[in-house]
Amino acid sequence: MISSTTVAVIAFATFVVLLLLDIPVCISMMCCGVFFSMLVMRPGAALTLLSDSFYSTFTDYNVAVMPMFMFMGGLAAESRLGDDLFDCFAAYVGHRRGGLATATMIACAAFGAICGVASATAALMTRVAYPQMKKYNYSDTISCGSICAGASLSILIPPSMTLITYGIVAGASISKLLMGGILTGIVLLLVFVVSIKIWTRINPKAAQTSRKFSAKERFKALRSGGIIEILLVFALSMGGMFAGWFTPTEAGVVGVAGMFIVSILFKRFSWQVLKRALVDTLIMSGMIFFMMVGAGTLGKLFTVSGLPDAIGKLAISVHLSNFGIIMFVTLIYLILGCFIDAVPLTLLMTPIFLPVIKLAGYDAVWFGCYVVVVISLGAITPPVGMSCFTCAAIVQDVPVTTVFKGSVPYVASFVVMCALLALIPGIATWLPSLLIG
Repeated sequence: MISSTTVAVIAFATFVVLLLLDIPVCISMMCCGVFFSMLVMRPGAALTLLSDSFYSTFTDYNVAVMPMFMFMGGLAAESRLGDDLFDCFAAYVGHRRGGLATATMIACAAFGAICGVASATAALMTRVAYPQMKKYNYSDTISCGSICAGASLSILIPPSMTLITYGIVAGASISKLLMGGILTGIVLLLVFVVSIKIWTRINPKAAQTSRKFSAKERFKALRSGGIIEILLVFALSMGGMFAGWFTPTEAGVVGVAGMFIVSILFKRFSWQVLKRALVDTLIMSGMIFFMMVGAGTLGKLFTVSGLPDAIGKLAISVHLSNFGIIMFVTLIYLILGCFIDAVPLTLLMTPIFLPVIKLAGYDAVWFGCYVVVVISLGAITPPVGMSCFTCAAIVQDVPVTTVFKGSVPYVASFVVMCALLALIPGIATWLPSLLIG
């Protein structure tokens, strides 16, 4: 008789095969969850897992935070509030070596603070930043690589859909996770900037300098870029949550209201903008909700089968240290991140590895931030690498292989960031520890 743990392993392998066959993620999860659950429990109970997942997903108040922040990002993207961000930062740092690449990184972080989706940030910055870097003779590798790596900051900096997804699945505080993502994202941004400096020092021809702007031009760029208004919306939304004024869902509503006001002030609002933002939000929300249903079904199979306990016992039997456990989990996430996108990977693997991580004594908030950094690497590595494919699709005359080549130096940046989080866990846990309530 085959063991329930073996069934769970076969279910996971089948899920990966279905993904490679281009079956939608949510359908793959649901089918594997229901079918293989029938092998470890009664058929009626297996079907109940699916219905329970539907009910728990669509009635969970915490899940409502996702459409709110998606709508906020949709309004910002459709009203093109992020278009001037690059010009704003380029006016301040563009005259330095690699300055336009640095401006791209900062603009990605700023737009990520109101968007939370890497592919949307990559699409925007490719349209805005790439032509400017091309104008100043930046190589395609550093131009596209900087855009793709910078876009990955959207996965980490609040409002991060991946962090929110992790919080829902892990039962961790979404407020604390979003707070942990702020400092973690800032440190990763600084690591990226250092990488640009090293790259341009090794290969000065990869990036030229743009003209130096006057103080008056810089002030004008600051005002027209909308950075002050965007920071105010971010500060009100995240700061109110930090102070205990809002729940995460309420913070999302405040962010949406703020984006409405800013888009009207900048005369970017129209009914068409509202319609497109609503449609995009509904489509993305539906996709993620159904993925959560599938992940809930498959995750319950893993729990019932005892797969997390089996992994924990295996780690103990081979005498893995706590650091060894983290390295093992990191390796699994890195491998799967090359094939599975951030949100479904988070939904799938959190129920398996979180119990093991807690057993090793690690903080759930720290692990959430750490895992998102590791998963972010998948956005710039083949064969998935959604940010790279998005960039290549927009530029068109640059081969996707060149885009991936430009992302290679930033792989080292992610490794450095993982090491920093392991050595200085306070990067992810200090701000959450100050959270009221």
